[in-house]
Amino acid sequence: MKKYIALLLSLALVLTVFAGCQSQSSGTATTAAAASGDTTAATEEAVAIPDGKVTLRIGTSASDTSAITQGAQWFADKMNERTGGLVTVKVYPSDSISGGAQAKGIEMLMDGSADMTFHSNLIYSTLDERTNVISLPWMFDGYEDVDATLAGPAGDAIADILDSYGIKVLGFAQNGFRQLTNNVREVRTVADLEGLQIRINNSQMQLNLFKALGADPLNMNFPEVFTALQQGSIDGQETPIDVTYSSNIHEVSKYLSVWNYMYDAFILGINKQTFESFSPELQGIIVQTAAEACEYQRNLIRTNEEKQLEEIEASGVKVTKYEDMDIAAFKDAAEVIYTEYEPIVTTELLKLFRGE
Repeated sequence: MKKYIALLLSLALVLTVFAGCQSQSSGTATTAAAASGDTTAATEEAVAIPDGKVTLRIGTSASDTSAITQGAQWFADKMNERTGGLVTVKVYPSDSISGGAQAKGIEMLMDGSADMTFHSNLIYSTLDERTNVISLPWMFDGYEDVDATLAGPAGDAIADILDSYGIKVLGFAQNGFRQLTNNVREVRTVADLEGLQIRINNSQMQLNLFKALGADPLNMNFPEVFTALQQGSIDGQETPIDVTYSSNIHEVSKYLSVWNYMYDAFILGINKQTFESFSPELQGIIVQTAAEACEYQRNLIRTNEEKQLEEIEASGVKVTKYEDMDIAAFKDAAEVIYTEYEPIVTTELLKLFRGE
């Protein structure tokens, strides 16, 4: 059902410039082109806009070398190019626009003190817990499943939720599937997590999940994680491979477990009032360029993951592969989260994500 919906939507999206980042690409040729920055939908000639000079500020919650910040910078460069230098987009990595506080970045987007953000749906959950549905444990079987789901009514539903808060969703990039690192022991089973102090995002759902798995979770702003691991203030943390690698978390970690326990979408959002103040010409350029930036970022992160994992393992980190994890037992232990969160994310939304 999910694949059928995605196919119909993909055909429709080809016909409109307002595709948004929900348009997901699965072809090998498209992946290679997007990862290199050569997106065929782009027009490289500057388009005349009546808005005059415009400056937009976009915050990201990852380092300047991360794929998510590279995606934001790609967007910035293309916006400048396509408007003949009239639009300048300033990129603020590592939540520097909000003093390192991730949730504050969303607040700044809402009140207009930040124009755009590239933030995880888990961070958006501090605004509305329904966005947690994307990251319910083991919701997706893989990237194909993710792409089909977010390209359809489920992705539209998330956009509608955030629209009610004055945030226009330009699309979905990704942080990827979140993995676990720690400095105490190899984690293969639920029992291996017992008592480990694990840093999590500012997400109540993550807090509840790790407690259900027997760990001792705590919230911590991401810029503090490297030092906390280095000093032994925490035992471990959970981030996607790209973030672990680009932030050098592997340098202060002994074990990494690939368990794909949670998919982390990055939502490219713009303050709705700011967006609607622009001319139709500029709005069109923003929407098109954002769509391509999200595709570029998704393909970049997916292309890099395998190589990054190999380098992490070569650095001396003990990597436990997905097939060596007791995934069935983890899923069983996580069922309590579905019971708890179905009333929160709503049964209707959960069914959309399950393709029911």
